[in-house]
Amino acid sequence: MSTRTLRVNELLQRELSAILRTIYKDDAVAITLTGVQVSPDLHEARVFVAVTGDEEETQKCLRWLKHNSKDFRFELGRRIVLKNMPHFTYVMDVSTDRGNRILSVLDDIAAQDKARNSTQPQ
Repeated sequence: MSTRTLRVNELLQRELSAILRTIYKDDAVAITLTGVQVSPDLHEARVFVAVTGDEEETQKCLRWLKHNSKDFRFELGRRIVLKNMPHFTYVMDVSTDRGNRILSVLDDIAAQDKARNSTQPQ
């Protein structure tokens, strides 16, 4: 991935987060943008989203993001000068869930190891 693509990814994430936090602060309170991946031609971008809440809240937030995608693109076009403003696809970021599961498994292993060590005679 080129340096330019990385810079565009970071810029889009920062500006889109700013838009959500300023203009749509009441609607986007449970939404966190965890990353953006722009295609090499800058026509498409995947926006990775983490939502605080259950599965129903997650689906509701994804529908809201998709519904307002054109407004986000318009506002980004006012803030950023790019030859092509990408079309956004919103994707749930499951890395935090995966990380939480791994931490939970590691805690269980540590608890089992501690219990095993405390029951062994010395």
